[in-house]
Amino acid sequence: MREENRIPSCQRLYAEINLDAIRSNLEQMKAGLSPKTKIIAVVKADGYGHGAIPIAKELENFEGLWGFAAATAEEAILLREAGISSPILVLGYVFPCYYERMIEEEIRVTVFRKDTLTELSCACRELEKKGIRKKAKIHIKIDTGMNRIGIKPVETELDFVDRAFQTEGIEVEGIFTHFARADEADKTSADSQLSAFCSFLKLIEEKRGYQIPLRHCSNSAAIMELPEANMDAVRAGVAMYGLWPSEEVMRSCGLKDGTPSGKNKVSLTPALSLFSRIVCVKEIGPGEAVSYGGCFVAERKMRIATIPAGYGDGYPRGLSGKGYALICGKKAPVLGRICMDQFMADVTDIPEAAEGTLVTLIGRDGAEEITMEQLGELSGRFNYEFACCLGKRMPRVYIKDGSFSSLWEEGQNF
Repeated sequence: MREENRIPSCQRLYAEINLDAIRSNLEQMKAGLSPKTKIIAVVKADGYGHGAIPIAKELENFEGLWGFAAATAEEAILLREAGISSPILVLGYVFPCYYERMIEEEIRVTVFRKDTLTELSCACRELEKKGIRKKAKIHIKIDTGMNRIGIKPVETELDFVDRAFQTEGIEVEGIFTHFARADEADKTSADSQLSAFCSFLKLIEEKRGYQIPLRHCSNSAAIMELPEANMDAVRAGVAMYGLWPSEEVMRSCGLKDGTPSGKNKVSLTPALSLFSRIVCVKEIGPGEAVSYGGCFVAERKMRIATIPAGYGDGYPRGLSGKGYALICGKKAPVLGRICMDQFMADVTDIPEAAEGTLVTLIGRDGAEEITMEQLGELSGRFNYEFACCLGKRMPRVYIKDGSFSSLWEEGQNF
């Protein structure tokens, strides 16, 4: 059974985030990097559901950290408002209404459109009228095969690079691409993308004479399996949270019987656990239905427990009739449809289950464990989609140095 002396008993549902695990995971990835390679910690989607601001505050002093990556201007601005002073890169397109704020806050902008360069330059001039003299720091995005955003790595696009370097108010700080299939066992696609990126960098250097300070393309999978892609910086995302990019990477780098067994011998520790408590226990008889639609009908006398978590919290409706919780160290199957705010579980064979008993939705209880990978597979999601969808209305409890550190709730200034 799990210790409960640090658990907030007043919370109906909460995620426990282990900051020690996040640091450990970063250390694991850092161990395989050159000392000159910096780490960009990806905290988009609220830190993959783990809490971007508390995690960024924890990692600002991490040795070898360049800074953070967000997906949107709004995410980056929230980090700045929370006091994060390290460099922040927005990986996606930034709309013009944010340009002045981004430049003033020294938030890096991903650029792949000519109009963005022009409008950033205009924003610099507008700020100068207000007495603010700062350049727009940009990272050029190269599309080497994802076919999402970015310029193509072809010689004709050197004109775009020229414009970036020659536009007033622009400082070209970085250039990057993103792998589409680095998490697969067959690295043919990733190798092809890396080759295209390196060839374009060579064109920039040899035909234009530009030296771009920060070249980066490795995501979590590439950090662990494509060391040749780990350039001036790497972007540590899902693995930082203790989640494997794919089963293939887990088999190659992961643990077997508690011992690193893969060729790269990386040990990741899941940072997030999810807990609730039983709020009601009742008996039902044969023929009685449970939850909406009466999808589950009891064939015998049963004890059922109501747990205050549902799809409104990001606990997937797809686990209806498939998932299970851990109660008193035993599996309690989900009965019937998961509701928006509650679901029911079978505790017939768990006589000690009672109102107020701790429920583990993700994590370990005694000899049993529920992982995000398992729940993702049962619900038709992948592991970090599950994490990203965990709702903001549930508090996050942070653990540091093995003990309770802080409680973060929506709207709270951490």
